[in-house]
Amino acid sequence: MGAMERTLDDWVTEVSTELGIDLEVDVRGLLDLARVVAHGVARPAAPLTAFLIGYAAAQQGGGPAAVKAASDRTAALAERWAADADADTAPADADTAPAHPQAGPA
Repeated sequence: MGAMERTLDDWVTEVSTELGIDLEVDVRGLLDLARVVAHGVARPAAPLTAFLIGYAAAQQGGGPAAVKAASDRTAALAERWAADADADTAPADADTAPAHPQAGPA
């Protein structure tokens, strides 16, 4: 286990104890989701999304299954956002190029 993983695991354990939470956290899964959101939506959206996933899971009764369901739905949404962003920035196909390019000086 690397130093960062140990630090994250220790942090999650400490925060869970402090907040009175007894839940096994999929740290790697949440970090992967945060990465998808940060790159596909915006960096500040990652921590906000993590909060919303936790809140949604709590609204659904809490527990690992509720966290996974909220995470899966959110990951699908973030991937759609990323695909839409990629489509918006993709170069135009030859089929969509102007039929008559501007003529330059002869």
